[in-house]
Amino acid sequence: MKIVILDRLTLGEDLDISDANRFGTVVSYDSTSAAESEAHISDADVVFVNKVKLGERNLKNASNLKLICESATGYDNIDVDYCRSRGIAVCNVPGYSVYSVAQVTVSMVLSLVNHLSEYTRFTADGTYTQGGTANILKPLYHELYGKTWGIVGYGAIGQRVGEIAKALGCNVVAFKRTPVAGVECTDIDTLVKISDVITVHIPLCEDTYHIINKERISMMKPNAVLVNTARGAVVDEHALCEALMQGRIAAIGTDVYSAEPFGIDSPYYAIKDYDNVCLTPHMAWGTVEARKRCFDEMLQNLEAFISGVKRNRID
Repeated sequence: MKIVILDRLTLGEDLDISDANRFGTVVSYDSTSAAESEAHISDADVVFVNKVKLGERNLKNASNLKLICESATGYDNIDVDYCRSRGIAVCNVPGYSVYSVAQVTVSMVLSLVNHLSEYTRFTADGTYTQGGTANILKPLYHELYGKTWGIVGYGAIGQRVGEIAKALGCNVVAFKRTPVAGVECTDIDTLVKISDVITVHIPLCEDTYHIINKERISMMKPNAVLVNTARGAVVDEHALCEALMQGRIAAIGTDVYSAEPFGIDSPYYAIKDYDNVCLTPHMAWGTVEARKRCFDEMLQNLEAFISGVKRNRID
């Protein structure tokens, strides 16, 4: 059996992948461009993938391919319908990054709400030392206690963020297509109107593309902090950055982008140095523990497939 890993570096170069060798011959590429993808998978039996887009264009001649293992929960990079038509099994890894993404999400919110970038700069650049007073209390910052924290997408990650928000004393509301017990569920328009903090944890699909659109951004409070650790395209990036530059919302944080890495033409590039902006390079999912958990789950998906058992199948 030939196993091809298309984008090894997205798993982190520190991750030990040697356990995959017990299943067959492993060929690992640090990265795979769109032009290289067809050749890289041409004789593969199994493909491990994270970001490379897979569909008819590069799968049509992969006659040996039996299984695609996505090293993520989201699988919008894979044409699952085409795979189904070809009899190619597809597995994902649900739930592996819940603690990691929730941790980074809340860290972003706390950093932005507390203006930590400004306050740490005051000590680093000598402003505090030379100021002659015991404390600096500008810019003003507020407690999260008693504020409303809106969660867009209340799956495992959203629920974990909600637990932390409640522990901080926030009133938590959630947008979920199927309302659940234990949290106040509301429609998306109401959520963006009433929330002081909005965090986004919804998967990308046709229905969620730009779910945070220009109209909904215009409904937000001027003190609103929005953090997106889901997928870049669930937010209208141009409208969001424009609102921030015009002072119509207070702060934004994001770990995900419609194009990754984002280029100099991205609306985020113009605001990357703003104090009220926290941009990270799609790292929220990637604690050491989460990446190991992810790869172990991928191997279990492969082992189950070989044994004829359906595990984490999405095809």
